[in-house]
Amino acid sequence: MNLAQFLLILRARKKIVLLTLLFTVAVTLGVSLILPKSYRGTSSLVLNYKGVDPLTGLTLPGQLLPGYMATQIDIISSKNVALRVVDSLGLAKSPAVGAQFNEDTQGKGNIRDWLADLLLKKLEIVPSRESSVVDVSFKGADPQFVAAVANAFVDEYQKINIQLKVEPMQKASAYFNDQIKLLRDNVEVTQSRLSKYQQENGIVSVDNRLDVESNRLNDLSAQLVAAQGQLMEASSRQRMAQGANAANSPDVTTNPLIQNLKIGLGSAEGKLAELGQRLSPNHPQYQSAKAEVDKLRNDLREQMQATSSSVGNNAEILQQREAAVRGALAAQKSKVLELNRTRDEMGVLAKDVESAQRAFDVASQRFSQTRIEGQSDQSDVAVLNPATPPIEPASPKILLNVVLSLFLGTMLGVGFALVMAMRDRRVRSETELQDAVDVPVLGLVEWKAPKRRRFGLFKRAAPRKLGLN
Repeated sequence: MNLAQFLLILRARKKIVLLTLLFTVAVTLGVSLILPKSYRGTSSLVLNYKGVDPLTGLTLPGQLLPGYMATQIDIISSKNVALRVVDSLGLAKSPAVGAQFNEDTQGKGNIRDWLADLLLKKLEIVPSRESSVVDVSFKGADPQFVAAVANAFVDEYQKINIQLKVEPMQKASAYFNDQIKLLRDNVEVTQSRLSKYQQENGIVSVDNRLDVESNRLNDLSAQLVAAQGQLMEASSRQRMAQGANAANSPDVTTNPLIQNLKIGLGSAEGKLAELGQRLSPNHPQYQSAKAEVDKLRNDLREQMQATSSSVGNNAEILQQREAAVRGALAAQKSKVLELNRTRDEMGVLAKDVESAQRAFDVASQRFSQTRIEGQSDQSDVAVLNPATPPIEPASPKILLNVVLSLFLGTMLGVGFALVMAMRDRRVRSETELQDAVDVPVLGLVEWKAPKRRRFGLFKRAAPRKLGLN
């Protein structure tokens, strides 16, 4: 079917199209006038959500922002908010509402739940596409009532929004309060354990005491090295002084008394040799000089023995001193090791105290923060435009309905015309005839039928006169 055929069908069935259009418009207008008027109360909210907590200053993850608007819409349309609206407006206390509830539900169920479901059915929430404004609308027959319900939904939503934010913080605050008591007790226990350990070990300051003992250990180590050097030197002198070559010992040769005795012995021996040349061995002078030489030799021998003995005694003294220093060094080393062990144990106790104190401080800070958040009444929601009683009804919209009925009636009329044309297929142009019989058209006869009335209402179209092309 081409456009020309379509227009011919509409021309032939124009009465059906007009009748359908007129009927549709008339029905729509009548129904619009009969339907009761419905009013819409709208309150606008602004969701000032920036992802930053006004109390703590914490920034929430950006991936939570897209779902914030949908979450708030779900909260507004929740049954909890509707129940709060029922209670705030006192709808359940109305005798008329109670009678209607008994009539609809036969007294089954709860009137509050029934009213909340009715309110939610007539509630409409429309978020803005490019802003944070949300329109909360309610439909009803009473302008004052729809405005009151819309404002009640907004008020109760603000309250429950604050409650949903505050209640978890209050529970967390109670939890932190219990934990702070346990952490405080832990700090006291660890601190008392550290103090008891210090008292039992007589520790005032482990670090200072360890420094003193370490310095003493270093001093003893130096003294031991010096004593060992002196002992080695004394042992060498002792071996030389007590051997066959004791006369060549430095300690013996450098002794002033031995040197004087050697000088005196040399003089006496020289005198004895001189007297031996002049006198006989039995001469009294010779005997006196010989006795003096013997005496000096005995004195020299005794002095050399005494010097050797003193060198040996000095070596023994140095050996005893070296052993004493070594013993003191070993004792000091044990003392320092004990102090290191004590310091390690005390360090563990001190770390326990520090950890317990740090946990207590963190919990106290978090408790203070959650307690402040639990007492906050700040909300991210602000009322932009409260609902006012509407003057004009929201429905039915007569002009809009009539315009829509014109469009719908036209479509229905065209549809009916096409259906009737398909059921009663007629040739209405030379093109259709040529297509139907597949022969060329030689001429066109114009004929007009005499005018007459059909059913006394409409005139039949006059046929055209016959003619040849």
